[in-house]
Amino acid sequence: MKDPDQCANIHEVREEIDIIDREVIDALSKRFQYVIAAARFKTSEASVRAPDRFQAMLQQRREWALESGLNPDVVEKLYRDLVNHFIEEELKRYKSDSVDS
Repeated sequence: MKDPDQCANIHEVREEIDIIDREVIDALSKRFQYVIAAARFKTSEASVRAPDRFQAMLQQRREWALESGLNPDVVEKLYRDLVNHFIEEELKRYKSDSVDS
């Protein structure tokens, strides 16, 4: 990967952004695999939703955003949407596994 200052034109900038976006998507896929793995250890819908963990996670992501020079409100919204989606997917699997048991 090039440093942003090393890009000679918009095409190179866009290529680097595309590389990063692919890495982000691959990381999200890996994160989802861990979400599914975590579902094996959940014993109730409340433990899937884990509101205290959810809030603590959002706060930590806000802090990481600040440390990285990003807008914490934007990062929180991204993670809130992402994790809410993952929670819904995890709930589907939890309910399906509960019915199958």
